[in-house]
Amino acid sequence: MEEVDVEPVITNIPAASHGKHLGFAWGPGDILLFETLYKASGSAGSGCAFIHEVRKDEDIYSPILRKLFNESHHIFVGLQTIREDLPSKNKKPQFVSISKNYRSVIRACMEELQQVAVSTKDAQVAMQYGNQVSILLAIELIWNLCEVLFIDAAPAGSLLLHLLDWVRLHKADVDEKARDVLQSESPAEHHDYWDVVMSYVLQGRLDEARQMLMKQANLQPAARNIYKLMDTLLSKMPFYNPGGNQTLTEFDVKWRHWHEEVDRCLQDSSFASNKHLEIICKILVGDEDTLLAHKDLLSTWYHFLVTRLLFCHPTVKPTELHYYAQSCLTMFLDSRSVPEPLDSILLAAFEFDIHQVIKDCSLWQLAVDYFDNCPEFGRVYLELQIERVPLDTERKALKVLRICEQRQMSEQVRSICKVMAMRALRNNRLGSALSWSIRAKDAAFATLISERFLQDYCARGTFSDLDLIDNLGPAMLLSDRLTFLGKYREFHKLYGEKRFGEAAKLLLSLMTAKIAPRSFWMTLLTDALPLLEQKEVIFSANQTYELMFCLEELTSTLDISTPGGDRPMQEEDLELTKVELLRLALARNLAMAIVKEGTVET
Repeated sequence: MEEVDVEPVITNIPAASHGKHLGFAWGPGDILLFETLYKASGSAGSGCAFIHEVRKDEDIYSPILRKLFNESHHIFVGLQTIREDLPSKNKKPQFVSISKNYRSVIRACMEELQQVAVSTKDAQVAMQYGNQVSILLAIELIWNLCEVLFIDAAPAGSLLLHLLDWVRLHKADVDEKARDVLQSESPAEHHDYWDVVMSYVLQGRLDEARQMLMKQANLQPAARNIYKLMDTLLSKMPFYNPGGNQTLTEFDVKWRHWHEEVDRCLQDSSFASNKHLEIICKILVGDEDTLLAHKDLLSTWYHFLVTRLLFCHPTVKPTELHYYAQSCLTMFLDSRSVPEPLDSILLAAFEFDIHQVIKDCSLWQLAVDYFDNCPEFGRVYLELQIERVPLDTERKALKVLRICEQRQMSEQVRSICKVMAMRALRNNRLGSALSWSIRAKDAAFATLISERFLQDYCARGTFSDLDLIDNLGPAMLLSDRLTFLGKYREFHKLYGEKRFGEAAKLLLSLMTAKIAPRSFWMTLLTDALPLLEQKEVIFSANQTYELMFCLEELTSTLDISTPGGDRPMQEEDLELTKVELLRLALARNLAMAIVKEGTVET
């Protein structure tokens, strides 16, 4: 729903040839494009082969999604009314409540979309709504995790409890399976029975797992003792209580004693006679191979992460999450698998890189408006966010640039312009590179690009990007080299318009005022040759003397006047020929100018 930032694909529409034309008709919000064929006589030809339907973006017009946009906007407006004078610790419960409101609106929208998708008879519409549900599921999953890590900012102990709730909320298929099992004639013999038990254990829902296991124990009186032992282990597993009197250290000691007891049962082969109970025992001690053997029940690497933390590191600190998250992602995914975008976003959240989270999943232009409404740190976060927006195209760069210019973010403006100028230069797009360097007010880079323009002119004899150079205006004063480029182009325009007197005066001033680089003097003197050879005297005697002085000054500093220099013989001969031609032309012009000026005086 964001305006597309990639460059559009060019579509060639053929002109009316061979009797072919393009026709279109407006539909209810859509356009039908079709090819029409006409014979020479004007009668209609055969029917067209293809009809193309051009459709608008329907997501933004969906009544259900519009309700989501409106309700979330209402929550945002309400958020701005929170009293600024309240201490941050008093605001935290309000922020958590507001975050939950956002998520409830998203989930309500998901449920409504799901109902429409199920009830519709149109397969394409059902798929469209299904895709929207998938997107909103991912949004709510990310938002919930960010709420735990950034808004609620749960400390060690409480953190795991929140992560367990997060996983349970987004892994609800076990409840559907459990209903099927419990509603069957013999739940303990149902084919999904052990999957439900294992899923309960993997999610830390141990009371529900115990209730399920009792049904199996009732069917096997002979094995009642080992089921009772398992029930004892499950019931004794400690969970941290943030509101209780127990400290985190005391909880950790109690948990370790329980863990050692479970490990002893495993070492004693207490459950060797029942493979299912033995697997549960291995899960309780956090055996990685056993956990990974249940990928189908875990389904995601982040569920594996939370389960691993539950049975191995229940007092994990927020600062340690990134290590466990990365290792779980690596262990869970196949070595040939590539993480999905959602995986990267969640991993960035576990690394507490909120800017990367925003960059990877949000409409970055909308994020700007939200940052604008954060009075304390909004501008700082916006500056950091802007630096992370990928400048994929010039169009997107211009959007980011406008945002920065509107907010007087001068450092970011210069940075964006420099990045785009360098990219354009690497792609040999000199006009674009010069435009960006001027916008950045980068004199050094403008000088570099101006040199490239002049080198290209020497190699090809023509300028590229004439429109830009012709309209430099005051920008040419950014650097001496850019000034010379603009003025040299102006000389060519005057010459092309046959305003030879003005062209000659400008050419001479470029050398005498030291605007032109010394390396370019020979090119300027060569440009003077056609003016010197005109039938009408263009350069006055004084101007000719100045040109002679420039030529002699140039030849005295170069090695072309003496044979045996460092350059190839062919190049040296060419330069010597140019010098001789210039001397002859200057001498002839001087004589004509003296005669003309003497005649005028008499």
